[in-house]
Amino acid sequence: MRVLKGFCAVALVLGLTVAALWFFRFDLIILYARAQQPKIEAYRPVSWSQGPTVSTAAAERPPNVVFILADDLGYNDITLNGGGVAGGAVPTPAIDSIARQGVTFANGYAGNATCAPSRAAIMTGRYATRFGFEFTPTPVAFSRVVGGHAGDPLHPSRFNAAEVKNVPKDDNTEAVPPTEVTIAEALKTRGYHTVHLGKWHLGGIKGSRPEDQGFDESLGFMAGASLFAPVGDASVEESRQDFDPIDKFLWGALPFAVQYNGGPLFHPNAYMTDYLTDQAVAAIDANRNRPFFLYLAYNAVHTPLQAPKADYDALSGIKDHRLRVYGAMVRNLDRNVGRVLQALKDRGLDDNTLVIFTSDNGGANYVGLPDLNRPYRGWKATFFEGGIKVPFLLRWPAQLPPGAVYRSPVGHVDIFATAAGAAGARPPAGRVMDGVDLVPFVKGQAAGDPHKAMYWRSGRYKVVMAGGWKLQVAQEPKKIWLFDLATDPTERRDLSKARPDKVRELTAILAQLDSQMAKPAWPSLLSGAIYIDHPGDQSPKPSDEYIYWDN
Repeated sequence: MRVLKGFCAVALVLGLTVAALWFFRFDLIILYARAQQPKIEAYRPVSWSQGPTVSTAAAERPPNVVFILADDLGYNDITLNGGGVAGGAVPTPAIDSIARQGVTFANGYAGNATCAPSRAAIMTGRYATRFGFEFTPTPVAFSRVVGGHAGDPLHPSRFNAAEVKNVPKDDNTEAVPPTEVTIAEALKTRGYHTVHLGKWHLGGIKGSRPEDQGFDESLGFMAGASLFAPVGDASVEESRQDFDPIDKFLWGALPFAVQYNGGPLFHPNAYMTDYLTDQAVAAIDANRNRPFFLYLAYNAVHTPLQAPKADYDALSGIKDHRLRVYGAMVRNLDRNVGRVLQALKDRGLDDNTLVIFTSDNGGANYVGLPDLNRPYRGWKATFFEGGIKVPFLLRWPAQLPPGAVYRSPVGHVDIFATAAGAAGARPPAGRVMDGVDLVPFVKGQAAGDPHKAMYWRSGRYKVVMAGGWKLQVAQEPKKIWLFDLATDPTERRDLSKARPDKVRELTAILAQLDSQMAKPAWPSLLSGAIYIDHPGDQSPKPSDEYIYWDN
């Protein structure tokens, strides 16, 4: 009897232990991911490479190129687009000024509905699917947590464990191939000094890092996100989205760190957006006397939501805490964009600098705010307009008319050719280039639309846009949508049943483009439902439209 009682006690303890491990399994995965981080050293100043002390004659100097990329900034997050956060409570005068002094591309499209494939398209001027960069690099631990989340009873997320063996060693090895030519490499052929600041997310191993892909100097982080400040910093307001497994993973696993040219990780000495801007101003100053390309890739306004307390306090009229933190991040981002523009002006560089501003994709459903992409349907990770229609602004006072609006569809793939064209650099030979130089179109020197068709693909979800029509094809759910964007720009009326002729026409265009693309360079580990018409904090109904995002 005593032995049996002892056996039962051991079995009970083991059972409780197993139950506890299962209950806290995602927390343990996050702790493991955090434990894999390298040591982070104390703050250290960065000494930027100094250019000549005397400027090249203006007639001989090609324009500087400053490319500012926001992260997950929704179409409606800037007041230029008729709205702004909290119904206009968060003005964005600096970002808006790029449009007032330059060109608004009213139909600017992201390279993809998620961050890294968009960045790959930007850097190369090619659809990222041409070279297998189809899915966003993420740690396997991330996919386990998000794919194992049981939050959606109707269409649960899935983790594809069988494919783990086919994934490269880690997400740092999921990269743009070194055979691709980047904007930085193209501009270096014209004598540009090239600088990367902030998020990279295109590979973190030798051969794929910024300093291996054409950048003379790189200061930032290789992964897809970063903390903006240490967790619990008294000078920062935070908002956590408990409904969202992505948010849970980021808060638990992200560091607050940067590195310079592949050196040791170290802590910045300020809120991340402020710090990156401090360094951008220093880099502009160091390069004021030579042509330079500055790629400033903020991680704002991507989660985790952390905002400087001063910006939060300035928005006391916004009562919802989450919305107020988000609005404070947008406010901070806009002010820092203004600091970059002012740095160019103070050094007499703004007239002959091409400034490009855009977002990598639309606002994310996992923030839990309904109006980020208004008036458009959809979110980041969908190819509805809300996921891929983004702010897209160019300013070059020496060449482009102020306050112009260009309405033909353009995309992230055009940024390469536009920057290269301004610099007088030749496009890379021996490959299909999907982008075009937009400057001749804006100036009326090129006729017609820049693109006959535009294309997107993520796993089992493919989209083509041509002649003002847009066809979306999803394998899960097994459904197609057809929209006439000329009369229905917000995609409210599906015409797939009424216009089978257009479905056939666009299906043929889609198949022709799709046949040109490469197979994914690494498999999808995660599939999750994204609801088109409501953010992630709202419970789904059986009638809600959705797509499955493969990553």
